[in-house]
Amino acid sequence: MDYAGRLTAHLPMATRVIMVKADGSVLVHSDGGSYKPLNWMSPPCRLVEGTTEDGAVEWVVTSKGDDTLRILIAEVLSDSSHDLGVDPGLQKDGVEKHLQALLAEHPATLADGLTLVRREYPTAIGPVDLMCRDALGASVAVEIKRRGEIDGVEQLTRYLELLNRDPALRPVRGIFAAQEIKPQARVLATDRGITCAVVDYDALRGMDDAEDRLF
Repeated sequence: MDYAGRLTAHLPMATRVIMVKADGSVLVHSDGGSYKPLNWMSPPCRLVEGTTEDGAVEWVVTSKGDDTLRILIAEVLSDSSHDLGVDPGLQKDGVEKHLQALLAEHPATLADGLTLVRREYPTAIGPVDLMCRDALGASVAVEIKRRGEIDGVEQLTRYLELLNRDPALRPVRGIFAAQEIKPQARVLATDRGITCAVVDYDALRGMDDAEDRLF
């Protein structure tokens, strides 16, 4: 297998899995390397099957930019075709929007006495995930991430800077909530007076299920 384009690459003869998708993409896999193919050609591309001068089966895949992937096939161990039907799309579980919905229903899991004012509270640079009030009536801005990293702390810092300019809201403190918070992010948040809250997604979802059963 030889690839020629912005660079050149060669794969020696070996047992491979070659996948040709309905969108025209061609991917070459081995048993190692997890999900990532050894080589591939993204659509739009064109596959032409032929033979070499020696009579070997040869596939030549050409991309729109004239990159080529030349595949020599010595033996076919299995050849099958499957219609996968209409793609329903990927439905992710536990991503930020689900965490936000669950925490909006149960804000007190982040801090005792916390109540929701509004989801997606608008600011000039984008919405804050949750705007809440604590037990004393003070404003609390909550930023929610699946994985808490430094970028998320920086984002919440910018929101807090804007929100604290509003005399009707200030003082506004922040809570950085995530299923996992990186140590560097926790250090930065603490330095800026932001509270970190590790969220147990399964426990939150269990609380919702229990409430549903009550009704």
